[in-house]
Amino acid sequence: MELSRRRLLQGIAGAGAVGALAGCAPSAAAAADVVEFHGPHQAGIATPVQDRLAFTAFDVTTTRREDLVALLKTWTAAAEAMTRGVPVPGPAPSDALPPADTGEADGLAPGRLTITIGFGPGLFTAADGTDRFGLAARRPAAFAPLPALPGELLDPARSGGDVAVQACSDDPTVAFHAVRNLTRLGRGTVVARWAELGFGKTSSTGNSGGTPRNLLGFKDGTRNIEGADDAALGQHVWVADGDGAGWLGGGSYLVARRIRMFVEPWDRDRLSDQQAVFGRFKTSGAPLTGTDEFDTPDFGAVGPDGPVIAEDAHVRLAAPENNGGLRILRRGYSYTDGIDARTGTLDAGLFFLAYVRDPDQFVTLQRKLGSSDALNEYIRHVGSGLYACPPGTTGPDDWWGRALFT
Repeated sequence: MELSRRRLLQGIAGAGAVGALAGCAPSAAAAADVVEFHGPHQAGIATPVQDRLAFTAFDVTTTRREDLVALLKTWTAAAEAMTRGVPVPGPAPSDALPPADTGEADGLAPGRLTITIGFGPGLFTAADGTDRFGLAARRPAAFAPLPALPGELLDPARSGGDVAVQACSDDPTVAFHAVRNLTRLGRGTVVARWAELGFGKTSSTGNSGGTPRNLLGFKDGTRNIEGADDAALGQHVWVADGDGAGWLGGGSYLVARRIRMFVEPWDRDRLSDQQAVFGRFKTSGAPLTGTDEFDTPDFGAVGPDGPVIAEDAHVRLAAPENNGGLRILRRGYSYTDGIDARTGTLDAGLFFLAYVRDPDQFVTLQRKLGSSDALNEYIRHVGSGLYACPPGTTGPDDWWGRALFT
């Protein structure tokens, strides 16, 4: 049965890795609901941030390189179709076969769906040093597992993974539908390792619509890189061909962090303390030295009790001007996973997605924040993943990671 299924997937990849097969109707989605899948960079990185997230990290279970390649072709075809709002490609409907698409998004607009893929360090070299798929020599020098960082308490069950998929949409059903169908198509080749659903975007890549707020009630990502700022993206986000891995040129590194927020003690703290922790006013989002959210913080301003923006304030420690110009592109979402059974408190927080040209950008910043940030009293990093996201696909004959495997 598994062999027959694998042949079916390989047939889909070969005949329609990039085109619709029988049973797929042309897209009727409005242009405003569709984000172009193909391009020099994967969509879902600098793309305007959507309202919902479905993220899943997978472990590769096959030992055959050709099986992994076949799956990537199949996944690319399915992702391209879903971003247009059409069903997953597959054979013509038959009462004797499961449907090619699970169907819960049937009739829904894609809601600006983007599907972004990344490869974990273990895909190149396993923990025991094994070169599983002949990729070890193609692993960039900068691409190593993240070191231990101050203040983290990582759960292995919510960390790592050989392949990660980030699906973002304005419709939660559409985002879930995307990762559900890729998970289904991957059966026998990959297995889901961990997942997170995000809501209430906590960052934006532009000024339209206002800066979103995190679960602590503060605007988050005010000074984020804008998706239209090609110079900043080229300097801080996109991997250049000369960075040491030609196959990754035009791609980026993704650092995913599950950050638990201890909202109950935060809610009992007085407003002045909350604002001192962030270095911003809670309502307006303005720095404590300004009146408008986008005013540049004045880190030299001094009041009767010392610096107006405290030395351990989050905004001071994270500011590019205090870190040699270091910047990251963030795409954050709030999450809630019910109640922590040990404490009876909310298991909620921030699912932090950072895109960088070099993982050391995140490591440098987090070492500083993790050791000195006043916010550490109310948060803890409990999950983590690092992934190399290849460039975008060039057209209907291309597939995710082709330059890596060929």
